[in-house]
Amino acid sequence: MFFVVFEGLDGSGKSSLMKRLEAHLKNTGQDLIMTREPGGTTVGDEIREIILKKQAEPPSARTELLLYQASRAQHVDLVIRPALAQKKWVLCDRFSASSIAFQGGGRGISLDQVRWLNDFSTSLLKPHLTVLLDLSVEESKKRRSHRENTTAVAEDRIEAEADSFHEKVRQGFLDQAHADSENWLVLNAALTPEELYNQLIAKLTEKKWLR
Repeated sequence: MFFVVFEGLDGSGKSSLMKRLEAHLKNTGQDLIMTREPGGTTVGDEIREIILKKQAEPPSARTELLLYQASRAQHVDLVIRPALAQKKWVLCDRFSASSIAFQGGGRGISLDQVRWLNDFSTSLLKPHLTVLLDLSVEESKKRRSHRENTTAVAEDRIEAEADSFHEKVRQGFLDQAHADSENWLVLNAALTPEELYNQLIAKLTEKKWLR
């Protein structure tokens, strides 16, 4: 079936939009899985904890990139490719575009190196569509703060980075979307959940992916 990835700054509404699409697909009889990065496997979840927790000795930029790639390789081999081989939709919260945006844009690692590692860890697997929920850094901070106040879940190590880091990440996503507009859908994350959902369904219908 189709491999659809959801990207964007934290708080952009990726999870909510994914859940709405999941419900729509199930209601129309589609078989699917929902997954995420980093994580999605036992090994990946252990790597996720290392990456995201605040610690006295955080991973260096290169170590961080390699940890993400190790998680991704396991994820592709054990979860994503098998699901696609079984003709299932795969809805994924983050994938290789995040490494370009976060470690390439945010950390300043060579984009050529990040792309090479993406290709290696995925064996050249690409999403059929990447949905970018574009949100300002200011609004992302407001939403993360609200989440922390209402759930008592503190920001992780990546979320707690400076605004300048997140501005580079946002631009990293937008640059990728501009360079590959055929395979990206950019949505204004300031819209209502209903408006975002309707625009996504319209795009999938235009592509004739929905019954």
